[in-house]
Amino acid sequence: MPIQPDSARAPAAKPRVAAGATPERNSQRASAADHHVGSRIRERRVMMGLSQQQLAGMIGVTYQQAHKYERGLNRISAGRLFEIAGVLAVPVSWFFDGLQDGADPKALSPRQRMGLELARNFALIDNEKHQEALSQMARALAAQAAAAKAGATPR
Repeated sequence: MPIQPDSARAPAAKPRVAAGATPERNSQRASAADHHVGSRIRERRVMMGLSQQQLAGMIGVTYQQAHKYERGLNRISAGRLFEIAGVLAVPVSWFFDGLQDGADPKALSPRQRMGLELARNFALIDNEKHQEALSQMARALAAQAAAAKAGATPR
């Protein structure tokens, strides 16, 4: 069979894109959403005191795959996200909370970082009495802050 010149070959199929979107714009949006969902998975995993290895085992993937999910490097199927939500005890919608066009999903505020660190350290405390003491202290400080905002004095 003779080789055809490039001009005689059928043109390569173009990737499908949502109506009104360019491939570049479509992939950028997906990437931002993937990063956001991944960061929310990491946030919840840390809140629960789980390692990436533990989460990976619970959802039946390798540690490397769980890492890629959290970094937003690999997209997560709807079924897998549903499974992750079940393991992390949150609704699927939780992973999309705070997702905005143009926002940097990887940027955590100092307060968010502190909250994650607090949750991580709290989960590492083995002594229940110590955990309860910290919990009581947090409740007391929160009540004091709420009272100060309201202009009242705490009891």
